[in-house]
Amino acid sequence: MESARKLKGEVQDTQRPPAARPPRVAPLKASLTPTPRTDEQIRILIADRDEAFREEYRALLETQADFAIAGMVGDGVEAIRLAFETRPDVLMLDYAVPALSGLDVLRTLQRANLPVRTILLAGDLDKPTLVETLQLGARGFVARTTPGELVCKSIRKVNSGELWIGRDMMTEVVKALSAAMPAAETPTRSDFGLTRREREILTLVVEGETNKGIARRLSVGEDTIKHHLTSIFNKTGVSTRLELALFAIHYHLVETNKY
Repeated sequence: MESARKLKGEVQDTQRPPAARPPRVAPLKASLTPTPRTDEQIRILIADRDEAFREEYRALLETQADFAIAGMVGDGVEAIRLAFETRPDVLMLDYAVPALSGLDVLRTLQRANLPVRTILLAGDLDKPTLVETLQLGARGFVARTTPGELVCKSIRKVNSGELWIGRDMMTEVVKALSAAMPAAETPTRSDFGLTRREREILTLVVEGETNKGIARRLSVGEDTIKHHLTSIFNKTGVSTRLELALFAIHYHLVETNKY
């Protein structure tokens, strides 16, 4: 208890605003097919305030041969202790974890430069908090209602270095991050060689549409959308949909007054 109080006090004493820089799962009843065994596993630390949900996550993740559970804890202090002790690849962190908040845990890990990729287990976050968690190193958001298949996919994506933002959060993330961009750093407009059709598709990406949704709205085939997106990624030099959406906002490739 003394060490927990000391750590908590240390975090509170050293809190400072981050420098500006450019989601309980519904019962996890998804029946996942076990994945083939691989030589290298993704080591996952689960930090959730609810023991029942920690067990559900464990049961889900243990069906995947490329996952290994590094530990399970119920508060922020223990999350930090085990993160340092076990050095997991991915931390699944309940935003409302007790003892130390999710933000405090992120701050501590960032200050220590601990190479762990964090997925926040959170519901609705306001825009300032959303921006702050990303600035503090959060690399994914999983809602309490996220199906098991997507929870597993989010872990693999985040472990590979990508950001994981659900479609339902894409527009809010883009709005929040674009609003946080310093106005002085906004560059001169350039079309980057995008065609009119590519600009239409880019606008729908920013709105959070899937390939299937874009194809339906533009009355074309999904393969056509994939072809256009390949061209857009090549022209802009980004590699994920979130990066593309932020790129579009930053370079005024969509109507920024909408976002």
